[in-house]
Amino acid sequence: QVQLVESGGGLVQAGGSLRLSCAASGRTFSSYTVGWFRQAPGKEREFVATISWNGGSAKYADSVKGRFTISRDNAKNTVYLQMNSLKPEDTAVYYCAADSRIFAVVAGRYDYDYWGLGTQVTVSS
Repeated sequence: QVQLVESGGGLVQAGGSLRLSCAASGRTFSSYTVGWFRQAPGKEREFVATISWNGGSAKYADSVKGRFTISRDNAKNTVYLQMNSLKPEDTAVYYCAADSRIFAVVAGRYDYDYWGLGTQVTVSS
């Protein structure tokens, strides 16, 4: 079992930055593919970014490419999402998710094994 807890959300002005953290329990977390997703009010959950078990591969949604960076520190069982140049349309609840399948299989999918409860990000204009 893996438990995920997101943190780092908050209110920021457009153009600002936030760094989200996803802290995991479970000794096998370092072998998991981890993704970030977001859901805005009245919208479907959407993919943001995903990273392979060793950080060697990453994939981003077109809408965040060049502005967001996903990274991980397996020694700390934590995955990060650095968000720069934030826009009002980035406002959403952000969720991290982990899956035991390899990056090549999971990237682009939504059926991850484990999900956190989310952290709110609000970007004001």
